[in-house]
Amino acid sequence: MKRTSLFICISLFAAAAALAAVPASAQNPPAKSGPNNNAVNSAGQNNSDAPVAGRNSFTEGQAKSKIEDAGYTNVTELKKDDNGVWRGRASKGGSATAVSVDFQGNVNSAK
Repeated sequence: MKRTSLFICISLFAAAAALAAVPASAQNPPAKSGPNNNAVNSAGQNNSDAPVAGRNSFTEGQAKSKIEDAGYTNVTELKKDDNGVWRGRASKGGSATAVSVDFQGNVNSAK
């Protein structure tokens, strides 16, 4: 009985020591700051000069707001394509152009 208790105590001590030896960073790694992999970007912070394909959860109204936040007006003809990119037409500086909003919130115009 004493031998079994001693074995259990030694086993528990060894397990606790092994867990204590694992650095905290290995259990909870820090968030990475790049490479430009935001789920949604803040206004004016495109991480791509072309729309990025991906599952887009923006509604038509949210996509229109993103385009307007980027300085465009008169947003029309918004439709989501097969790549999850909202595409439409908008004006900026008096010129109408094709615009897009991808799943990350990148607003791009046709160049």
